[in-house]
Amino acid sequence: MNGGPSGFHNAPVTRSFVIACALLTLIFGVRGRSAKLGLSYEDVIQKLRFWKVIASIFTFSSTPELIFGLYLLYYFRLFERQIGSNKYSVFVLFSLLASLLFEILALMILRDQTSIVLVSGPYSLIFSSFIPFYFDIPVSSRLRIFGISFSDKSFIYMAGLQLLLSSWKRSLVPGICGIFSGSLYRLNAFGVRSIKFPHIIAQFFSRLSWSTPGSLPLRGDNVTSVSAHANRHLERNFGSSVSSVPEPTESSVATLVSMGFDDNSARLALVRARNDINVATNFLIEAQSH
Repeated sequence: MNGGPSGFHNAPVTRSFVIACALLTLIFGVRGRSAKLGLSYEDVIQKLRFWKVIASIFTFSSTPELIFGLYLLYYFRLFERQIGSNKYSVFVLFSLLASLLFEILALMILRDQTSIVLVSGPYSLIFSSFIPFYFDIPVSSRLRIFGISFSDKSFIYMAGLQLLLSSWKRSLVPGICGIFSGSLYRLNAFGVRSIKFPHIIAQFFSRLSWSTPGSLPLRGDNVTSVSAHANRHLERNFGSSVSSVPEPTESSVATLVSMGFDDNSARLALVRARNDINVATNFLIEAQSH
C-alpha cells in the first residue's frame, strides 16, 4: 500500500522514533534484556521503576514484533505529513501518556487475577494510529482472493492484528490501551487536537530529529512554501487544467492528501493524470523533487 513518497521525507519525528526503537531493541537484545522490559504491577506500583517505563516504550521484546512494529510505524508516517510534525508530536506524546495511564489501571485491575507482565514496545503509538487510519484514510483499491474481498487497507489491519496477538494477553492489553488513547485524541479530549508546541520547543526538537535536506522542520510555514513550489511546478509543466477530464473525486483527492500532498496540487495532478491516482502520485513526487 502506497504511503506517499518513500523514506522519511517530511516525517522527522517518525524517523527519530523508528531509529530510537531499532537502536534500543538492538542494545537490550544483545544484552539479553529486551524480553524483561515489560511492565508489571510490581514494577510500576510497588518498586516504582520509572526507568523501566521509559525503556518499555521504545524497546520491542522480540524480532517478529520489531519487524511488524517498525513497518507500521513507518507506514503511519503519512499522518505526520498530513497534520505536520508539530501536531504529530503532540499526538505521539498524548498517545504515550494516555496509554501508560490505561496500562497502569489495567495492571491494578488484573493484579489479583494473574501476575501479568505486559509486552514492551510502542504499542500505544501504533494502535493509537489505527484510529485516524480507520476514519481518515479512504480505500483506494479492492481485490478478491479466493472469493474474499480485500482492500488496500486490509494488509495494514492484518499486520496490526499479528502484532496485537503476538503475545496474547501480554500484547492485547497495551494494544487496546493504545486504541483507547487514540479514540480520546479523535474525540478531542481536553482540547488536545488544538495544542501545539511553542516555536522555541519545536525548533529544539527539530534539531534532534536527524533532519535531512529533504525533510521539513516542525514549523508549518515551510510546508506551505514547498506545497506552493510543487503547485507551480505542476502548472508550469502540465498546465493548470485539462477541460476534457472530469473533476477529481473527493476520495481520490483525500487519498493524495493523506500521503502528505496539499489539496490544490493533488487536484491539479489528478486532472493531468486523468484521475489515475498512481500516475498523479508520480507527478507529485516529481514536482517535489524539483
